[in-house]
Amino acid sequence: MQVLVHGGAGSAPDDPAPRQAVLDEAAATGAATSDPVGAVESALHVLESSPRFNAGVGSAVQSDGEIRTDAGIMTDSRAVGAACSMPGVEHAVSVARIVMEATPHGFVSGDHAVSLADAFGIETGVDLWSDRTRERWAELDRPADGVQSELAWIEDRYGRTDPGGRDGEDNGEMDQPAQRATDPHESTLDHDAAGQRPTSSDPTDHDTVGAVALDDDSGRLAAATSTGGRWLALAGRVGDVPQVGSGFYCAPAAAVSATGAGEDIARVTLSRRVARHVERGRDADTAAALAIDEFAELTGSTAGVIAVDATGTLGSAYNSAAMQTARATDR
Repeated sequence: MQVLVHGGAGSAPDDPAPRQAVLDEAAATGAATSDPVGAVESALHVLESSPRFNAGVGSAVQSDGEIRTDAGIMTDSRAVGAACSMPGVEHAVSVARIVMEATPHGFVSGDHAVSLADAFGIETGVDLWSDRTRERWAELDRPADGVQSELAWIEDRYGRTDPGGRDGEDNGEMDQPAQRATDPHESTLDHDAAGQRPTSSDPTDHDTVGAVALDDDSGRLAAATSTGGRWLALAGRVGDVPQVGSGFYCAPAAAVSATGAGEDIARVTLSRRVARHVERGRDADTAAALAIDEFAELTGSTAGVIAVDATGTLGSAYNSAAMQTARATDR
C-alpha cells in the first residue's frame, strides 16, 4: 500500500515540526491497512483528530458561531460518497464512506447527514472547538440582526485568519508558480532565494486535509478529502471539498485530493483536471504541477494537490506559501 497525505495548502506554519509528525503518523496508519478505501479513511482519522489541521477538531467557525464539517471519498471504480454541513461530526470522511457504501446516493447534507452518521455508529455531538479557535471567536463581535448584517460583517473577515491564528496582510492571491515536492515525506515549505521561509503570505485558512492511496497488489486506488471549511464563511457555506471532481477525484488512472481556495477550486474542477492530465499520458507529478499552473492562470488564486497514478508515481504541487505532505509504504 502506498499512501500520500497533505495537511493543506496555505500560509507557512509557525511551527511545522509537530504538524509534520502528525502527517507522518497519518500516512503510516493508512499504509498499514489492507485496502485503499480503508487507507485513506484511517489516514484522515488521524488528521481529523488533531487540532493542528482544519478538519475535525481543528475546524473553522462559520458566521453563526457553528462548526460544520465536510468530506468526500472516491474509488477508481468511480464509487463516490460525500457529506457536508455536519455540526458535531469529527470524522466526516467516515460519513462520506457510509454514503458511498450504504446508500444509493452520492451526497448527503446537514442534519440528515448527522442522523446518518449516528445510525451507523459514527460519533456525533463532538466538541470540535480547539482552544485557539475558541479564543479567536471570543475576540469577535458578531452582529445579531440577520443574514444581511452577517454578510457585511464577514466581507473583510472571510478566510482572513485561520483557526491557528495566522494573520496576514494580503488576500491569498497566487504569488509563485507551482512548487513540486521532490520527496513527499518531507515538509514542503517554500523558501525564498536567501533560504528564508516566507512569513504568512497567504493568511487564508486552507488547512484542509486529504489522502490518496494505491494498493500495489490489486492496483486499486482511492482518494479522500476532509475539511472544517473556511474561517467566518457565511453559515451553511459549502466549498470544494465534498464536490466530486473539485476537492477530490478518483478514476482508473489516478487518485487526487485538492486543497486551497475552495470556490476557485470548484470553478475549475481542479482534482478532475489532474486526473485528466494523467489520462492523457502524464505521470502524477507532472499532472499535478500542470494543473496547479493552469489553476493559477485561470483564477489568480492559491491551491495544492496530491495524486498517485496507477503506475505508483506520486505527485504533489502547490502555489501557496506552503503545503506539508507525508508518504508511507507498506509492501
